[in-house]
Amino acid sequence: MSYTAETAAQGVQNVVRALEGRWKLVILFQLFGGQVRRFSDLERAIPGVSQKMLIQQLRQLEGDGVVARVVHHQVPPKVEYHLTEWGQSLCPALDALLIWAESAPPELRSRLVEVMRSHEPDA
Repeated sequence: MSYTAETAAQGVQNVVRALEGRWKLVILFQLFGGQVRRFSDLERAIPGVSQKMLIQQLRQLEGDGVVARVVHHQVPPKVEYHLTEWGQSLCPALDALLIWAESAPPELRSRLVEVMRSHEPDA
């Protein structure tokens, strides 16, 4: 497909909107590498996330085709989440963003780290 500056910008903006949300990237990194996680495992692995917010973010990722939800019909019910093949293909793109951020000038890098720290939950 051929893009113009406008269509490329709009396409990237749409992708960023689909990934925005306080917990979506954390969820993705918990599932990269073929990880299959139960809801309770994700909840424990992501300190500070409420059950309601985790459900909401997982449903949005599922609706966008990034995460798959598997319900095992048993008592008690067992629900597992994993990345779709397309969702797993995000890993190299996010790795590239991390590498890009690491190449920032030192004064910018330290400012970004401070911003990230200010968003961490209090210990």
